[in-house]
Parts: sequence; C-alpha cells; structure tokens
Amino acid sequence: MPSAPNTPVSTTHPATHPATHPTTTLELATRADGVAATVSRELARTQGLLRLAPCWVPRSFLQPGLRIKLHPDDTYAFGLHRGGIDERWFSSTTEAANDNRTPDEGLSYCVVGRERFTLKQAVAESGAELIGERLWKRYGKWPVYAKFFDNMGPIPHHMHQDDAQAALVGQEGKPEAYYFPPQHNPVGNNFPHTFMGLVPGTTKKDVRRCLEQWNAGDNGILDISQAYRLKVGTGWIMEPRVLHAPGSFCTYEPQWGSDVFAMYQSLVEGRMVPWELLVKDMPKEKHRDLDFIVEQLDWEKNVDPNFKANRYLEPVTAAAGAGWHDRWIIYGKMNGFEYFTAKELTVEPGATATVVDNGAYGLTCVQGTGTINGELLSSPRLIRFRELTNDEYFCTEAGAKRGVTFTNTSTTEPLVCLRYFGPEVNPHAPKVGAHCA
Repeated sequence: MPSAPNTPVSTTHPATHPATHPTTTLELATRADGVAATVSRELARTQGLLRLAPCWVPRSFLQPGLRIKLHPDDTYAFGLHRGGIDERWFSSTTEAANDNRTPDEGLSYCVVGRERFTLKQAVAESGAELIGERLWKRYGKWPVYAKFFDNMGPIPHHMHQDDAQAALVGQEGKPEAYYFPPQHNPVGNNFPHTFMGLVPGTTKKDVRRCLEQWNAGDNGILDISQAYRLKVGTGWIMEPRVLHAPGSFCTYEPQWGSDVFAMYQSLVEGRMVPWELLVKDMPKEKHRDLDFIVEQLDWEKNVDPNFKANRYLEPVTAAAGAGWHDRWIIYGKMNGFEYFTAKELTVEPGATATVVDNGAYGLTCVQGTGTINGELLSSPRLIRFRELTNDEYFCTEAGAKRGVTFTNTSTTEPLVCLRYFGPEVNPHAPKVGAHCA
C-alpha cells in the first residue's frame, strides 16, 4: 500500500531503480475530501473508467520470457536478488506473495490527473460505486485479478489450494484460467507445452514416491503426468488442487485474488525448486507429512480421462456489429461456480463500438490505437518500469451496464482489448466445449 505522501508513482518502489520516468512526478492522493470523492469526480468525467498504471511483479525462481513489452533494461528493476520481472498484473487489489516484497507489490495504482492511489484503496472507500452492490455485499472487495505471465521455459508442476485448504493458513483458494493472446506470442520460447494433471491409472503411492526422492535431483513427477501442446488464441480453465506446469507461452490469466500454490516438482530445466515452495501454504506441522501433501490433490480431477475436453477453450462469439466483434475467451464453471469470465473485443480500423456488459471489469489493450469513452487507449510497443501507459482501465459496473464506447482511430490495424469480469457476472456465458457446437 502507499507509504507516505509525495512518494514517486509506480506500482513498486525499489530504491535501486532510477526515478526517471514521467509517472515519478505524481503524488499520492492527499485531498481533504479523500479518495472516494476523487473517484466519484473521475467516474463522472469518464463515464465509469479509472486509468491504471502498469503493475510489475518479479519471480525469483523463473526466467522472464521478454514478451510483456517491459524494456529489457528494466527486467531486473527490483534488483537481481529478486529475480526478473515476468508478470504484469491487471486491476489487482491482491498483494504478491513474494519473499522480500515491496509493501505495495502486486497492487494496481489508479491515476487521476496528478494524483494516484491504489485500486485496493479506491474499492475500500468507494465500494459498490466501483464493483456493484452484489459483489460489494458478498465479498467487500474486488475478489479477482488477471495477469500476463511470461517465461522462457516451463513453470514447475504445481497446484493451487482450494478455499478449505487455504483457510488453514489464513488464505483463500485460487482457481485460474489461461488465454494465449496472439499479440504476445510471436515466438513460443523454449517449451510451448503444458503438463496438466496425472496420467489416468496413476496412484497416490506414485506421487508419494516422487516426494520421497525430492533431494535426489529430478523427482520424476512429470513421468506420471501428460503434456499438451499449446495453441495461440486458445485457453484452458484450471480448478484448485489440479497439477499443472504452464509452458512457455505468454499467458493472459484471470484468477481469484490469491497467491497460494504448492510446487510438486523438484527440478525444472536444471533449476532446483526448494521444498519450501511445496509447503509454503500448508500448516507448519504438515510440512513433512507426505500423506497430507499427497491428499492436497483432487485425485478424481487429476486423473480425469477426459481432462482436455473438460477444460480446453476456444473463442466463442459473444456479440458483433458493423466493424467489430466480441468473443468469449474464458468461460465455464469450476466445481459448479463461475469464478470469472473474459472477453476479447476487436474493433476494425475507423470503426466504433458501444459495448454493454453485466458487471465491472479490468481491461487491457493488446493491439492498436483508439479511444475508450473518449479517453486515450493504445497498446505500447515498449514500456519503461515507471512509465505511465494508456493501455489499462478499470470499468465500474454502472459504466459497463450503461455501455462503453470504443473507437479505433487507426487506418491500418485493429484495436484489440481483453477484459475480465468477477464471479457470477455472466451467467449466460458458454459452457466448456461450446466451441465444438
């Protein structure tokens, strides 16, 4: 969260990074009437939009894939000891669960004129005005976020705990979903395949044996899993407690507002995965209880013989008009509940579209130049660490229901935007498998 007035604007404040970019001159909101009043004035001016600054997150155990448009000189802006920046979080009110993290790591900042404040603070003070009465009453926060994660190689085979498991350590569970945007995948990097689940017929003893040989090198967890080749422009949903080792595509990932995980793979591309990353979100007294760790997995879902059919997504048309079309890219329920959905809007050169939605959303522009309710909207080619962009907005529920107007001001390329929604916002969204209909 913000530390003190007049702190240079950015989503993070590593002392080693030079404050040389335009956003460093902005100040934290300090008006006497507070953030809520500033938010109300801005929403009236923009018809329901808040402009957001880029939010960068490093991961010490991964190698960045260099496709999220961050300037290469800033890949290690947090310092080499923190690892490279391989993630950008969108409309996030969720703090990153990283060691040695900065106080506001993972939190998106709203920018209004010369002021800035976290989206988390804005939601806390403005509540239903931003996210709608239903979400505010049930959750008291914006309960989801999305990110780009982008790595040179695969992530360790891991799972995310469900609500009951995460509650044991004071956290929330984490379902998630993936979409592979063409604009961010000109190359597939080192391993554009994802291991998911376990081979049907695998036993719990097989997984326990992998845990037993953790310190022997490669513990062999991938020997009892199966990989799927990734395809640009498609996606997957992933329930909690299901193993997955995301491959090297740059991925748009809507997810629940939590950062819990457990890594079940001991060695990835020659890099050691410490045991602590397996048990970090498990009760301390269970850190060496192999049977407990095995039982953390949802066995039926991991060995599902129809694993792909029950989780694989291709875009489905949501709406279309003259010079534009809108597609579902993330849809389908997990364990009977719609945690989030996402759409991809494409507006052709010179065209305008007014798009009506059921609820608040976080939006990022991945291609082209134009306007959103008259505000600048463009996809940058390269971003410095502290630079303020025009590619990210948060739209309120009221603004979404009233309709948001997108205009493509280019004469040569489409304007393409991704937007994700909160839980149970789109009950009429397609079911998994709808692309086959």
